[in-house]
Amino acid sequence: MTVWTDATQAPEDTTAKAIAVALGGELRRAREAMGLSRAQFVALLPSGIGERTLLAYEHGLRQVTVARLAELCDVLGVTPSTLLTEALQKARIHLANLVLRVDLQALIKDSRNKFRPMVGWAKNKLHECPSGIAELAPPVVAEFATFMGHKHDEVAEYLARYLPEPDDADPSAVDGDHGSVGDGGPWTP
Repeated sequence: MTVWTDATQAPEDTTAKAIAVALGGELRRAREAMGLSRAQFVALLPSGIGERTLLAYEHGLRQVTVARLAELCDVLGVTPSTLLTEALQKARIHLANLVLRVDLQALIKDSRNKFRPMVGWAKNKLHECPSGIAELAPPVVAEFATFMGHKHDEVAEYLARYLPEPDDADPSAVDGDHGSVGDGGPWTP
């Protein structure tokens, strides 16, 4: 039997903590982008949570329930799925299951040979994506991996590095590629 101490946490505890920290960081970033202090933000929430609770969420010290996340996101004007996806992509957690947001201009500047075909794809994709931001569903990333002879997780990790900066990340300016490569159809989970 393995006994986990503070120095050695169970892997699922580590992942849960990383998710809480990443999600909290995104909550804080979204609140600050609205120009709201914690006090101003909690005053807008119907549940009446306190500033300390919000602080605990933002620092990943307390896990956010789904209902609370929906409430917070409603006031922030962002969908819970968008906030969670960005948090997971930044934290590089569960990447193979995410629709990855990719800054095409940043990817084009990459000089590594291992993923060189991605640079050519990004240059071509810019013609279809005037915003310079593409969303890639898991089946699309899997096809890229197959094409380049890499593992899906490897390509997802590579693409996750190119998450658009917050100023570039206007969700209404994203051009999606949710279909599988070549089928033209929508991707559904």
